[in-house]
Amino acid sequence: MGNVIAIEHLTLDGVMQAPGHPDEDPRDGFRHGGWATRRQDPAMQEVMGARMSSAWSLLAGRTTYERFASYWPRQAPNPFTDSLNSVQKYVASTTLSEPLPWRHSTLLKGDVTGDVTEAVAALKAERAENLVVFGSGVLVRSLLARGLVDELVLLVHPVVLGSGRRLFEGTEMSDFTLAGSATTGTGVIMATYRPVTGARL
Repeated sequence: MGNVIAIEHLTLDGVMQAPGHPDEDPRDGFRHGGWATRRQDPAMQEVMGARMSSAWSLLAGRTTYERFASYWPRQAPNPFTDSLNSVQKYVASTTLSEPLPWRHSTLLKGDVTGDVTEAVAALKAERAENLVVFGSGVLVRSLLARGLVDELVLLVHPVVLGSGRRLFEGTEMSDFTLAGSATTGTGVIMATYRPVTGARL
């Protein structure tokens, strides 16, 4: 059985929307896209690289997948780009259809209610590698509710935006244990949390 690992850039007020570039995700009139770029640090790549070993696959929701698929195949070769382009990708969506545009992509379909968590649970049970999630807030919240996330890697940036989509909006209270932490030279706290099985506050 593999582990589901969610890696998320967050602000101090919990915003996860559009950390990478200005036009990444303008939904709801969001105007702060690219807020995470000026605090990038090699230590973050090390943390992500530790989860992106030779035994991993990418798990993504529709919005994140479409943005990744339109961006990464067009980037110059480098280890991170090459890894994303070559790895197996599983896409949880009720609206997309195959064939998907990015190579090595497989669609995980939801049930009649639109719930894709059963498909993720089945994938997790049958695969041995890590299933790594970047962004994909709607998917991550659904997986958290089902107890399917094994590890949360939160990269918390010292900035408050005051608006934007937040990772834990609408989630139930849950208990986590801190498995490790470090701070980058740019002031980003990198914290790894694992859920306490069956715990509810």
